[in-house]
This record gives sequence, structure tokens and C-alpha cells, in this order.
Amino acid sequence: MSSRPEELIVMFEELADRLNIKLVQDKGDFAGGSCLIREENFIVVNKRKPLEQRLKVLAREFGKINLADVYLVPVLRSYIEGS
Repeated sequence: MSSRPEELIVMFEELADRLNIKLVQDKGDFAGGSCLIREENFIVVNKRKPLEQRLKVLAREFGKINLADVYLVPVLRSYIEGS
């Protein structure tokens, strides 16, 4: 089972919401990544980058989090684990 990139972005947005992570999608001269500011977790994604590159940033950053006890749609879990 595979999903379109647009569907994966929505799944990542929903996951960020459930995990209380602020997902910031903005334009600028940066690749993207995660950070902690005043005890709030953020993942920053560059809107100017191609969709596939933004998905890879999201998968990389969510891959750093222990998601073993978090329900994920199988296609999303597979995408994160495969990146």
C-alpha cells in the first residue's frame, strides 16, 4: 500500500499534532530539521524544497523519536522506517 506524497504530508501533520510537536513550514535558506525552544518541540520544513525532500526531512526527524507505542498508519510507519 502506498500513498501520494500529499497524503503523507497530511499524515505527518496529524502525527505532529498528536505528539505535541509544532510543525513549521516556511520559506528560507535552510534544509529543515528539529529543535527545542522553551521546552516546545519543533520540526521546521522549507516550503521551497521539493515535496520529496520535505518528506525526507519529516521522516528523518520523526525517525529520531520512539514511536513504538504510537499508532501509525502502516504506510507512514513504513515510510519513516525506510528513510
